[in-house]
Amino acid sequence: MIGKPWSVTAGGVALAVRLTPRSARDAIGDVETLTDGRTVLVARVRAAPSEGEANIALVRLIAKALGIPVRNIDLAAGATSRVKRLAISGDGPTLVAALEKLSKAGYKSG
Repeated sequence: MIGKPWSVTAGGVALAVRLTPRSARDAIGDVETLTDGRTVLVARVRAAPSEGEANIALVRLIAKALGIPVRNIDLAAGATSRVKRLAISGDGPTLVAALEKLSKAGYKSG
């Protein structure tokens, strides 16, 4: 059984994401378990990983998919890594429900 890449925090939700930049499209995919045992939500963006462009594109993609303002999402860790930790502000249970739905259905921006 695969764990969840998110956890409820005091101010919302913490989300682990594995980002693939320079993809053909912006999309959110499945939940995966990495070789080290961490569980992540897979995301792809068209932006290049230079000057933070891919990180900005990731935040915008997640915000759009969850229907929340971009300002509610902060990159908490992993600015230069493929695996990132996002802090999403808001009602934890509501965000978890949206993430559950999103991880099952996927999301393609466009």
